[in-house]
Amino acid sequence: MEENKHPIEKNPLFGQLPLELSENIRSLNPWWSDEAAPTVPSFHRWIFKRLNHMLHEGLTPATVLRGPRRVGKTVILRQIIEDLLGSAVIPSRILYLPFDELPTMQGIQEPILTVARWFEREVMGCTFNTSAQQNQPAYLLLDEVQNLESWAPQVKNLVDNHSMRMLITGSSSLRIEAGRDSLAGRISTVDLGPLSTREIAEMRFGARTKPIWNNGLNGIAIPDFWRQAVVICRKQTVLRRKAFAAFSDRGAYPVAHERKAAPWSEIADYLNETVIQRAIRHDLRMGAWGQKRDEKLLEEVFRLCCRYAGQAPGQRIFVPEIHQALSVNIGWNRILDYLQFLDKTLLIRLIRPLELRLKRQSSPPKVCLCDHSLRASWLQEVVPLDPDGLSKNPHLSDLAGHLAESALGYFLASIPNLDVAYFPARGTEPEVDFVITVGTKRIPIEVKYRKYIDPHDDTLGLRAFLEKSVYNAPFGLLVTLEDDVTVLDPRIIPISLSALLWLK
Repeated sequence: MEENKHPIEKNPLFGQLPLELSENIRSLNPWWSDEAAPTVPSFHRWIFKRLNHMLHEGLTPATVLRGPRRVGKTVILRQIIEDLLGSAVIPSRILYLPFDELPTMQGIQEPILTVARWFEREVMGCTFNTSAQQNQPAYLLLDEVQNLESWAPQVKNLVDNHSMRMLITGSSSLRIEAGRDSLAGRISTVDLGPLSTREIAEMRFGARTKPIWNNGLNGIAIPDFWRQAVVICRKQTVLRRKAFAAFSDRGAYPVAHERKAAPWSEIADYLNETVIQRAIRHDLRMGAWGQKRDEKLLEEVFRLCCRYAGQAPGQRIFVPEIHQALSVNIGWNRILDYLQFLDKTLLIRLIRPLELRLKRQSSPPKVCLCDHSLRASWLQEVVPLDPDGLSKNPHLSDLAGHLAESALGYFLASIPNLDVAYFPARGTEPEVDFVITVGTKRIPIEVKYRKYIDPHDDTLGLRAFLEKSVYNAPFGLLVTLEDDVTVLDPRIIPISLSALLWLK
């Protein structure tokens, strides 16, 4: 008889768990044995407090944190665990389970349920419901859950039948979205992108500042909010520009600023391997019904997203360039599907054209990258965004303008409940780079990322939009490279990109 390679730890009431897996899980949860947990950074991302509140007092029993790879989701989970342990939560009530680090999980039909039952029996010594009735609820923290095809039904089973609190992370919103329908009313979803410039200032320079724009939207529809924001940003000019220069130089991925002494070439290789290639080869490799997606096509579509970041290239660009690169005829609809796949990994955001008076627009979406450092690493082309860097490289000004528009578009699209679109040129009406909608009001935003601004010519799009009463636009924003730009039209508020990104 062949020797059993995986000895079984028997649980007479709840089934069986391979001994190797149980030992791995125990090693990942050292607090059960009163041993030290891994050291975590003292720096907390902006979302930490919000997640902590949702974990303890949220309306739903489970919270899902989505975001591209390497933005710090796992670090946040470990910081949450550290906070739980420091707030008198019984260690045996905390389960951390990373699904990208447990190969011994393979072969288990319902791994979340199986481990949860094992956790009740072998660690807690009671059921989840009994523990909750004793005012000692269990906390389950599941990392990279998108690696499980059937994660959603298992989570549904747990939260429907057991009293507990869950925090779940996922790097592929494509797979996370696939499970949300069955979890309606049971989970809340929060998105996390790369660092804000305020977070860069804190991580890189140890300077913590209070954001001007909180998550509310009502205030931003008032011109005085923006005028006051400009004044506040001017008072913080030195730190703001310092953080923006660091953002320009190395992007907004945490590793680029945690390892600030590492040369850019090493950071670029790291981002290529752990963010881009991982998403293309792992998160997006399987489509519906187990069909494999074309990896070469995904790479080429992403390359073009990098090349045309901040623009709306559409069919006339993508189809011939992909045909030339791959020597195959691929239709626009298939390319658009792949663009939407990338959008659902949160590596890009697709900004749709504004639909007015129920007229659907045929214009292609505008492509905005989650961080310009991905473009720099993938295309091996560094383009500075800060004024000093551009003054030394004036030939890159046009590219910098597109990347500034890309950075702003991703920033706006990442704000919860904010409707963001762009206004393509229509007849005599010029294009407007972005339009945000707050209630019944629309705010047009034009990016003019150059050293010298013409107060008349560079505001044509904004003024044309503002003058159409049907658009209900009380004012517009002119986003610039430099501070202190002056525009005579009182309806137009100039604000530099560094100041606008500094608001949150």
